[in-house]
Amino acid sequence: MATRASNAGERAACAGAADVLREFRRQVFGCLSRRGDALFELADALLLAGPVPSLPHLSCEPIFRRSHGMIYQGLQKGRIDTAALRDVLVAHRPAGWPLVFGIDASTVARPYAETSPDREFHHHSCAGHTGSGDPVIKGWSWQWLSQLNFDADSWTAPQDARRITRADAAAVTVEQIIAHADRLREHGETGVPLYVMDAGYDEAPITHDLAEHLAQVQVLVRVRNDRVLYRDPPPRTAGRPGRPRRHSADRFCCDDPASWGEPDQTHIGDDDRYGTMVVMSWGGLHPKLFCRGRFADFDTPPIIKGHLLRVTVERLPNGRTAPGPLWLWWAGPGQPDPNLCARAYLHRFDLEHTYRFAKTTLNWADPALRHPDQFDRWTWIVICVINQLRLARPLAEDHRHPWERRRATPRLSPGRIRRDFARL
Repeated sequence: MATRASNAGERAACAGAADVLREFRRQVFGCLSRRGDALFELADALLLAGPVPSLPHLSCEPIFRRSHGMIYQGLQKGRIDTAALRDVLVAHRPAGWPLVFGIDASTVARPYAETSPDREFHHHSCAGHTGSGDPVIKGWSWQWLSQLNFDADSWTAPQDARRITRADAAAVTVEQIIAHADRLREHGETGVPLYVMDAGYDEAPITHDLAEHLAQVQVLVRVRNDRVLYRDPPPRTAGRPGRPRRHSADRFCCDDPASWGEPDQTHIGDDDRYGTMVVMSWGGLHPKLFCRGRFADFDTPPIIKGHLLRVTVERLPNGRTAPGPLWLWWAGPGQPDPNLCARAYLHRFDLEHTYRFAKTTLNWADPALRHPDQFDRWTWIVICVINQLRLARPLAEDHRHPWERRRATPRLSPGRIRRDFARL
């Protein structure tokens, strides 16, 4: 009887997951306002295809009932209601995952596309694959916002993507955070979301531009391990002439433990993957800024305060030696949660796995599309595909290769679920 009840529960869960996936597909199709059939079938062909050497090869999939030219016509002349699609992605976010979101940009290399507009020089982590070998390469850059999962896997849930330029990266990031947080509240979320960024982001402009919203959002940014910050100066002596001091002479140097003082918070915990984790936090720190860059129009540079966290772990997964400490800048309401911040940043690297899957398996960065608007539509197609694979996770069966290990259904990777999507 217990087995029958368990099987009935599994069937009910699968039926519920199938309904959610079906509703997600219906709502995504409703966001494709022009050339919707071609764009939706392009997404299905990408879900069902094997290796994708080029876009025209997707037209060979039986699910794509049009000629290969309709792929390019859909990406060139199609229209996607991106605001509505962002609402759909937020509405179908993983309910059991923490309210933590990673933000990272990835370069789409276009070194030889001389007729493509708006190319800029961007850093490319795998420049050797582009043929030039130069880590700074011409192309476009897209910034994804994805919900992070604290489980020991590589799943994330992309919910937004925007093209950024070198001039407006911080402004686009702030706009992206504010818009996404508003959508979360519109869909009934009452918690304070945490947005995690790597060292390529400048924490001061982002924190300054989010000042009016820091009661409703948190930001966590990695900083260099030789960074110098300042505390508030002591109270000024009455009657002392001269301009009031803005920074204390007592500097906080990340590479000088003698300058740290006693931390405001200390957290020591054990993690299955990282061993003993120690997190220390100091508040009331601020960088010394100048009237240049984002603050070029200011008469006096602002004082931007935040918390600095130091994270050390005993080991890395697979027994690798742990590197030096992580230093993280946090800004938000009240005091930071050291354990949440440390785990959030360590799982920020899951977004790298999402990019790798999008580029190597779904060939996100390879299509020879001339205009960035066309590539923007292609990016949304890839994001919808990744989310469909996540929603299909409870339904998929494992079709492993002979050299691969067996995995239980909840542990299947996006690539293995894609192999079974034709059955679904």
